[in-house]
Amino acid sequence: MRKKVLILYGGTSKERAISLETGKQVAKELKKKYSIKLCEPKNLDLLIKSFKPDIIFNGLHGQFGEDGYIQTILETYKIPYTHSGPLASLLAMNKEISKKIFLKNKILTPKYLKYDFTKKIDKKLIKRKLKFPVVVKPKNEGSSVNVFICSEKNISKNLVKLKHYKEILIEEFIGGREIQVAIMGKRKLGAIELKPKRKFYDYKAKYEKKAGTDHIIPVELPKSKMNDILNIAMLAHNLIGCRGITRSDFKYYKGKFYLLEINTQPGMTKLSLVPEIANYNNITFVKLLDWMLNDASINR
Repeated sequence: MRKKVLILYGGTSKERAISLETGKQVAKELKKKYSIKLCEPKNLDLLIKSFKPDIIFNGLHGQFGEDGYIQTILETYKIPYTHSGPLASLLAMNKEISKKIFLKNKILTPKYLKYDFTKKIDKKLIKRKLKFPVVVKPKNEGSSVNVFICSEKNISKNLVKLKHYKEILIEEFIGGREIQVAIMGKRKLGAIELKPKRKFYDYKAKYEKKAGTDHIIPVELPKSKMNDILNIAMLAHNLIGCRGITRSDFKYYKGKFYLLEINTQPGMTKLSLVPEIANYNNITFVKLLDWMLNDASINR
């Protein structure tokens, strides 16, 4: 008898469109081997009671989907689900907390300042502590949603676009190469380099074909440097307490790796990086999904 897999997708975050695409593509692959149902979070309780799934594939992205919120709810059903649990999801999604964990464990990450909109922007402080240009970003978003590279002249204008967030991070801009690393449980799966034709690897560069980002695999690095970046990604995965698949985003600048963030639920679309890294390592998309379902659990 086929196992039943409930695929959570959609949701209400700014990454809804990507989550819908992830869910559809995962469903297309899994229906060959499993009995599947696609499910929006608002229908979760009803579908669990009627469908009685053996496993839940969490294909949600962004707020409420990968920040510990839905994971806490899933724990109550006592049904194995994919990806990291509540605490690891919360820690990874909160860029300030995860940065503090990285720094405490001697992992290089860009310097930053926390900013909330009750204060007046202090450009002199930013210039002294970080130097311009800087990166401004929400503290709890994924997929480079509402991330801007700002000069001293345009930072005020860009901050206005983020006013609906309670707090944001103003981060040191690190130049250099964009390299991303996939971890698959206890396996250092591999790395991929990105060369966006846009200013940086933002939302459009990630998800719009016309934006034109070159994906380079294998990454041209000395063996010792490749080992270094893989080891840092594995360390971050373990420090945060992650499970299953993660993707860590790095900048490589002047011989040093800077960890920007760790993603506990990387995308599973045609343009997604983890399936591409897996495929390079002779793991097909369906085999990758099989592994994720077998890895699913509760009480993490």
